[in-house]
Amino acid sequence: MRNIAPFLKLVWNASPGLTLASLVLRVIRAVLPIAALWIGKLIIDDVVRLSGLTNRPETLADWWHAGHLTLLSVYVVLEFALAILSDILGRVVGLVDSLLSDKLTMASSIRLMEHAATLDLEDFEDAEFQDKLERARRQSSGRMALMGQLFSQMQNLLTVATFATGLLVYNPWLILLLLLALVPAFIGEAHFNAQTYSLDYRRTPERRELDYVRQTAASVESAKEVKIFGLNQFLTDRYRTLSESFYIASRQIALQRAFWGGLFTAIGTLGYYAAYGWIIYSTLAGTLTLGDLTFLSGSFLRLRGLLEGLLTSFSSTAAQALYLDDLFSFFEVHPEILSPADARPMPAPIQTGFVFDNVGFRYPGAEHWAVRGLSFTLRAGETLALVGENGAGKTTLVKLLARLYDPDEGRITLDGHDLRDYDLDGLRGAMGVIFQDFMRYNLSAADNIAVGRIEERANRARIVAAAQRSMADPVIAGLPDKYDQMIGKRFRNGVELSGGEWQKIAIARAYMRGAEVLILDEPTAALDARSEFEVFQRFKELSAGKTAVLISHRFSSVRMADRILVLSGGRVESSGTHEELLAQSGRYAELFELQAAGYR
Repeated sequence: MRNIAPFLKLVWNASPGLTLASLVLRVIRAVLPIAALWIGKLIIDDVVRLSGLTNRPETLADWWHAGHLTLLSVYVVLEFALAILSDILGRVVGLVDSLLSDKLTMASSIRLMEHAATLDLEDFEDAEFQDKLERARRQSSGRMALMGQLFSQMQNLLTVATFATGLLVYNPWLILLLLLALVPAFIGEAHFNAQTYSLDYRRTPERRELDYVRQTAASVESAKEVKIFGLNQFLTDRYRTLSESFYIASRQIALQRAFWGGLFTAIGTLGYYAAYGWIIYSTLAGTLTLGDLTFLSGSFLRLRGLLEGLLTSFSSTAAQALYLDDLFSFFEVHPEILSPADARPMPAPIQTGFVFDNVGFRYPGAEHWAVRGLSFTLRAGETLALVGENGAGKTTLVKLLARLYDPDEGRITLDGHDLRDYDLDGLRGAMGVIFQDFMRYNLSAADNIAVGRIEERANRARIVAAAQRSMADPVIAGLPDKYDQMIGKRFRNGVELSGGEWQKIAIARAYMRGAEVLILDEPTAALDARSEFEVFQRFKELSAGKTAVLISHRFSSVRMADRILVLSGGRVESSGTHEELLAQSGRYAELFELQAAGYR
């Protein structure tokens, strides 16, 4: 229940006005039931009194003119007004809660996205964090019913207090009997709700796999391979195995809940009829009037229903609040890579460049070092190419340069100062990086380029210039709606591009950024040799005066760099120009000859 207070704070922050309106309306609704029952008692008592008159009028008009119906008519009008008011308030409360729920969903989702944006890349590459993120994502929109449930509980608690006051006036033992009958049901529900949450928590990895299998079996991205390789049966069987495992575990809890719940409900019913018997006996004995009988039996019946609902609801609320742990524990994850309090501004322009000084880095949970003893200089205004076999540490080096990770050993300096001394946003804002696994956004062509510098989204001239530099402009010119064309097939009227066309769009993002440091990490893998050469030739021209890093397996492209680093085992094995490295007859010359032989 410790999660209830921060959850209510979320609700209040989402919309103080709607929250206050909902609470005030519910307070009014809470006192209406006891008022209606009390007026009903007064009506019955007045009817009994009038029916006992010795000289009763003959007609309704006579009753009215004699003044016998004045008080009774007031009671009836009041009861009618309360019924109308209750109906109107019910609809208004429903409207306010619906609007507040939408506001809360938006606020929670936005907070989740904003917090996720602050976290480290290391977090997102961790499977345990992925489980935490998946649970939090579900709770950011999946617990909105809890808000209405909590507000309803507050309303019902106030109603219970009014009914209980009435019963206490007549006989305090009625309340005690009712509570003793309902407490076992509450304990039982709380126990089984805790078991359900525990099951869901333990099964988060399997649930993510379940969602993944379902998505893979029926998605546009996987449809070709699923059909060609005949994977449908394999995926279906895997989904069936996982879902049946979930079903068996859930069924066991459901059966136990049904058995014990039925038993506890029977105990509650027994307690209700014991109290009801006392009310009837007291009426027959003359202790209570007929109106009292109606009021007490109605109050006891409503109170029993309210208490039973409240206890069950409290149990359900506790269960839902357990799930809120998933949301709030996500918000408790904090980044480790931050700007220092007295951060240095990013130099503009860069004066001397970057220096990797005996840098070592190992991915969290990995046994082997991705890079270690890595030392080299990236000079200001230099175009540096990185080559090496897969796993040599090329992409890791780029991540360290953009400070997506910090070194575990050694340090990286920029113009003589540790990279960790600089303002993080300024550092990353000065870098235009296109990774080999770049994103294919299902947005318009213009927006796909604008994400490189999203604050310039309205600057169409800058977007077009970036497309022309990356040679994506002819691709966009062939689209039905040009730069306004939705690309990707996820949404209606979207147009899919080829792998090479997507890559030109992605490269345009680097030019859109207008960064001091340009980094291309295998961005042209889907291009043919001629197109890649043209892209890198254009890259060489446009990066003049800028600090640039490019990674490619094609030696015909990297040879245009000012200097080439050959990486092996996370270290710099050799460096130099294309001609110098060929003359050394080392790994670079060996790899170059192997590739050249493939073209002969």
